[in-house]
Amino acid sequence: MKGLCLLFLLGVLLLAEGVLHAAAKMFRDVMSHGRSSSHVRSHKKLHGWSPDQNQWNEKLYPFWEKGDPRWNDCWRGGKVVARLTSDSPALVGSNVTFAVKLQFPRCQKEDNDSNIVYDRKCRNDSSDFPDEYVYNWTEWIDDCGWQICTSNNTHNVFPDGRPFPHHPGWRRRNFVYLFHTAGQYYQKTGGSSAIVSINTTNITLGKQMMVVSVYRRGHRTYVPVATASGIYVVTDQIPLYVNLSQKNNDRNASDSVFIKDSPITFDVKIHDPSHYLNNSAIAYKWDYGDGSGSFISNSPISTHTYTLQGNFSLNLTVQAIIPVPCGPATPTPPLPTSPGATTQNSTSTANKTELITPAITTKSPSNLDSPTSAGVMEDTPDGGCHIYRYGHYKTTISIVEGILQVNIIQMTSVQMTVAQGENSLVDFVVTCQGSLPTDACTIVSDPTCQVSQNVVCDPVEVTDQCLLTIRRAFNEPGTYCVNITLGDDTSQALTSALISVNGGSSSRTVEGVLITSGFLVAFLIVVTLLHKRYKEYKPIERSAEQVENREGLNVYFNHVKAVLFPGNNEKDPLLKTKPGIV
Repeated sequence: MKGLCLLFLLGVLLLAEGVLHAAAKMFRDVMSHGRSSSHVRSHKKLHGWSPDQNQWNEKLYPFWEKGDPRWNDCWRGGKVVARLTSDSPALVGSNVTFAVKLQFPRCQKEDNDSNIVYDRKCRNDSSDFPDEYVYNWTEWIDDCGWQICTSNNTHNVFPDGRPFPHHPGWRRRNFVYLFHTAGQYYQKTGGSSAIVSINTTNITLGKQMMVVSVYRRGHRTYVPVATASGIYVVTDQIPLYVNLSQKNNDRNASDSVFIKDSPITFDVKIHDPSHYLNNSAIAYKWDYGDGSGSFISNSPISTHTYTLQGNFSLNLTVQAIIPVPCGPATPTPPLPTSPGATTQNSTSTANKTELITPAITTKSPSNLDSPTSAGVMEDTPDGGCHIYRYGHYKTTISIVEGILQVNIIQMTSVQMTVAQGENSLVDFVVTCQGSLPTDACTIVSDPTCQVSQNVVCDPVEVTDQCLLTIRRAFNEPGTYCVNITLGDDTSQALTSALISVNGGSSSRTVEGVLITSGFLVAFLIVVTLLHKRYKEYKPIERSAEQVENREGLNVYFNHVKAVLFPGNNEKDPLLKTKPGIV
């Protein structure tokens, strides 16, 4: 009978222990933050991370659901916001890095001792601060060396019971950061920011969720102050984007419309922040879509000139041969099976990254014509091993004729009567090649073409041939750099002249010289007077040294007042009275 009682008592104790164990929270329960955790997927081990089935010490690290009123009082003076960022997307095998930055309420900051203090230079609504400190954690630290404290201080532990790492200054790290992803967690102490990197070799391809919870030091427990989450992507395709630019005549590179017979520069940017591909052999295969064939290069920068108008499909394949330690072949991580974690598969446009999941083969590719073998390990003649990875980019670009060239063929002084005033007028007869312009801009600058003094832009109507006269007014003598730009919706071309005018009441003349293209460089000023219609307009400049070398080239119209282009004198900037000329 006594034995039966003992067995019954033992059973009750075991049952009670099981109930308590079942009631204990696990990391998975806490870090889900309201998301369903019923579907448990198997995950490969992440180096340095722990499985989220471990128990959570809720007594030392209380857990509050979203909407719990205790969140309103977890921080003095307001709310702390955790900003979580990552350098995703990440090529499988590389590292993806996460950064958390705490944003404190207004007028609060972290001092050099990691305490939170009021910023005396800042004034909030109350204007007066009750104390210098928001949290003076220095006073809370036990007055003992860490070698003594580690044996008896049960406060300096993580939620799973592991003690804080005792590196220099560890006791001044007053925040605990808890990261959770792929069924595992990582915990660390820190100040107002923390950084964590993960190797992606064992992470399933596709979209993944990273969650972070932040606790602050309290007198008896740690207090939750903020949570954050974010999506990151792991892919077996090399993340990349391509910058397309055209140096001459193209008005707006972002519209994917470029000018015929002018070189286009393609600059490939591979997204590899962890430098995983630094020791890889990378090749670029281009197909420009105009029948010119394929072009393979080891340089990320390529140029190509389209000689025909139309729409063309640009295709790029990037191959990386990555050296890896030899051993059992490690296949690409499995594709995600859940609907919420699918690999991104899209077609990109300019400055976008295209992620495409290829089929995996077991044969080594012989060249860039086999871009589907993305996770192949092969032995090399030197005894090493490597893996092939590929990236793809495609876009459609339009090639138009555009305005190819602008020339000033004549500069003429307009004779005026006394009744017309002292202002002098100069007509610039301009021609162009290519498509017909829809607008004309002139910029008057100092002789170095560096300091803009006046800008005028007007729409023009040219229906037959590109020949027009642009009239500009001058009211002060001097030497000026005049930039004339003709443009349409997709292109623009410019020319420049250096003119110098002397004043006189009896006769008016003006002489000038065209600035050849060899003397033109980019104009580095921002023209704030331009209308939005002309926001892409970029005039030219000349250096002071170039001006000195060409001082003798100025021609003068004697007895004509040279003036700038004041806005109130631009009554009729474009001459439209001559037959056949706009």
